[in-house]
Amino acid sequence: MALSDILGLVEKDLVRVERVFRDEFLSDLQVISDVAAHVRDAGGKRIRPALLLLASRLFSHSSDRMITLGAVVEYIHTATLLHDDVIDEAATRRGRKSANSRWGNKTTVLIGDFLYTKSMAMALTQDNLGILRLLSEVTLRMIEGQVLEIEREADLSVREDQHIDIIRRKTADLFGACMRIGAILGEASLEQEKALSAYGLALGLAFQMKDDLLDFTASEKALGKPVGLDLREGKLTLPVIYMLENGDSEIRAKVETVVEDRGFDRVSHAEIVGLARRSGAIARAEDLALKHAEAARSALSVFPASAEREALLTLPDFILARDH
Repeated sequence: MALSDILGLVEKDLVRVERVFRDEFLSDLQVISDVAAHVRDAGGKRIRPALLLLASRLFSHSSDRMITLGAVVEYIHTATLLHDDVIDEAATRRGRKSANSRWGNKTTVLIGDFLYTKSMAMALTQDNLGILRLLSEVTLRMIEGQVLEIEREADLSVREDQHIDIIRRKTADLFGACMRIGAILGEASLEQEKALSAYGLALGLAFQMKDDLLDFTASEKALGKPVGLDLREGKLTLPVIYMLENGDSEIRAKVETVVEDRGFDRVSHAEIVGLARRSGAIARAEDLALKHAEAARSALSVFPASAEREALLTLPDFILARDH
């Protein structure tokens, strides 16, 4: 099944989600409208609403409710991106100037807050306390993940389990929530809801691990932003954590230099990548991402064959194969 076939199953629904995303991102304030247009024009994978829609369709569910909630999860994700760019002092996002570099940090933070509040207001209209509670909890965990990441900046003692806890909170929990919402809308059994939650969590971990690897190995042109940003900002992702675990004093000294300089002036990015490859750190990170992708597929064993199940089974392959 090709990626176009996967998205084709929910293509019409995604068009409706995009319309709601556009129409609800409205305000009498011109600056909010300007940032909204900037965010929309930047595009995006829309993988989170696609997951929610596929999960709903797994139970032959179709409703306006799933469209609205698809837009809600994308608002939560977009708010997080806006805040992340401020925290990271990012100049670009998806190959264009970031919102904070155009409108400043203060405005960008407030518009992120606007989107968080908008998402909860829209979720309230769906009259489902369980879904509202789920969205509130996952949003809080995402914020906690960001706080933990900031606390552990430039900490060369960060362990694999600590990093996975951060990316679970920041990324994977929302993937899991999207799948659970689809299950709730489809009136799934408790076993089915747990299976879809496990799928989303494992897929989200694989997705973020691939992102971490792309920051190491992708080209700037493909990525749409400078490479090596994580290490430059003092964020230790799996490739660096694994490099440091082998106890090589040369590797540690070079990583310390990059973190101290907040850049690749004295130690080049290519040199760090080369060390990561030779030490086996990149291969080890790739292997762990693959294991989570396989765990996601295994979670779907409780469901009978269907086009939607096949799409969900195939999706991890595309997540691991992407170049941006």
